[in-house]
Parts: sequence; structure tokens; C-alpha cells
Amino acid sequence: MRMDVLTLFPEMFEGVFNSSILGKAQEKGIVSLNAINFREYSGNKHNRVDDTPYGGGGGMVLKAEPIFSAVEDVLSRRKEEMASATESTSPPRVILMCPQGEKFTQKKAEELAQEDHLVFICGHYEGYDERIREYLVTDELSIGDYVLTGGELPAMVIIDSVARLLPGVLGNENSAVSDSFSTGLLEYPHYTRPAEFRGWKVPDILLSGHHANVEEWRRREALRRTWLRRPDLLDQVELSPQDRKWLLQFEVEHENEVDPN
Repeated sequence: MRMDVLTLFPEMFEGVFNSSILGKAQEKGIVSLNAINFREYSGNKHNRVDDTPYGGGGGMVLKAEPIFSAVEDVLSRRKEEMASATESTSPPRVILMCPQGEKFTQKKAEELAQEDHLVFICGHYEGYDERIREYLVTDELSIGDYVLTGGELPAMVIIDSVARLLPGVLGNENSAVSDSFSTGLLEYPHYTRPAEFRGWKVPDILLSGHHANVEEWRRREALRRTWLRRPDLLDQVELSPQDRKWLLQFEVEHENEVDPN
């Protein structure tokens, strides 16, 4: 996979792209990560990429010309690179980082991880020329209902979330499968050595060596944690009859804790 980021601050991505899991993924040739300064496509001697909005108002708006030129150049170079490829590739996804966009989820990460080429546009100032939304991008994404100074941090979050799903990126391929939200539930509790720490013991079942019982415990505890912390997620999960029994049990236990009499 190739991921290109159009930004006014490419230096922000140096540590992220070259460290930890993303750095190793690039070394393995699994993913190519590139930060491109779209100011280079301004087309004017002052390298201006923004201007005042028509109709007045506060703030500055990113112009269409440099963004279109940068994306078109990236896609053209990618097309040349893939000209000799034998396998077919999917059309690039051009993603606008925007607080008005679709809220990013694990499901969206899994969808994007199936693509061959992602292009992220990171904005600043008051907003984008609307023609960028209408005629250039394929997706608009937000990482939450709040506003940041630019799209760089959200792009980093999404790139990390997507890259770790690519085959070979994580040392253990099962890690991503059992993550919170991948199954629709929050992840079950984890423990490691020592078996007892300051009088707090690891649940006996995890020391039993009985894999079927361990998996059942993990499912039940993932369900319990979701019920306690994010009950809204349960509406989107396919629950088995056993899951429903556990949920009823959690409710009874909770009622007894609130009113022991």
C-alpha cells in the first residue's frame, strides 16, 4: 500500500513515519508513506495557498488550485509506477481530513486497509474551497466531534490505524483481530507475569491451560466490559443466546451491588 499526505507541515510526520511499527512496516516494504508539501504547487511567487473567502467573513480558505495540482501530480506519478504491474489495483481514495466528515471507526479502518493507494489532504485555516469537496475527494473523515488546528494529527491517527491491519505489519497477526472494536466489543482484560502482584491475583482460569474455557472467559469479559463502558455498541453486535444470558446475569449482579438487600 502507498499512503501520501498533502500537508503544509511535512516535518510533523518524520518521527511518526520512521518510528515503531510504521517505520518497520516501511523497512519491510509493506507500506510506503510520504508527506508532500502542497505549498510547492501554489503556482505563485509568494507560495500562497489560501485566500479570503468570497462573501466576507473571518479566516482564510485553502485554494482549490494547489490542492488539485498536488493530488493530480501524486496520482499521475502513482499511475506511472503501476504501469508495469501485472495485478489490478483499485482506484485511489482521496481523503479530506475534516471535522464535518464521517466519524472514523475501526470498520472504516478495515475498509481502507483493503485499498492500494490512499491520499490524505490536511487542511489549515478556516476551511477548504468547496470545489475540493465536490470534485476531488472520495471521502471526508473526522476522528471526533472536536476541532484541531489542522488535519495532520487526525491523518496520523488514521494512517496508524490502517497500516497496522496490513498483513505482516504486526508481529502477531491475531493481535488486530481481537482488538477493541474489531469484534464489535471492547477487548477483554489482559494479564501477564507475575501471577500475583501486591496480593492481586490473575484469574485462575487463565492459568488453567484449558483453551476453550479461556476463550469463553474472554468472550464473557469482553461482553461485560462493553456492557459497562460502551453499552451503545451492543446494538451493533450479533449476540448469541449465551451472550444474552451473560448480559442478564450482569444486570442481576449490578442490581445486587446497588441494593444488596
